[in-house]
Amino acid sequence: MEQSQHSISMLIVEDEQVIREVMGVMISRRFPDSIIHFAENGKIGVELFREHTPEIVITDIQLPVMDGIEMAGEINSIKTGTRFIVLTAFSNAAYHNEFNEIGIHDFLSKPIVFTELFAAIETCIAEIRDWRPAA
Repeated sequence: MEQSQHSISMLIVEDEQVIREVMGVMISRRFPDSIIHFAENGKIGVELFREHTPEIVITDIQLPVMDGIEMAGEINSIKTGTRFIVLTAFSNAAYHNEFNEIGIHDFLSKPIVFTELFAAIETCIAEIRDWRPAA
């Protein structure tokens, strides 16, 4: 599927199905022209990234199979410049440092405050649109 100049492609990586579904509904309501892919662990996240190359990855840190930090590192080696929004229930400084090395855009605490998530997505979208070549 080819993206229009206005659509933004996102990947949500979250192991809790209910959270994944609620995020998908809320994000698609707020950003109706977005294309959203879903993964329940980091390994599937990398596979879907290879297939769809979304511009924004919203991920939890604590994931089965492959955690969010390892997944983000692999994604960054596939395509630099991907925007990462990290969600976590943990406020561990080591996580912040590891993600800062990878180049995250935002680090948000759980439970999710959707106004904060939407603001982070809007900032990513503005950066992406500034970076995209004109059609």
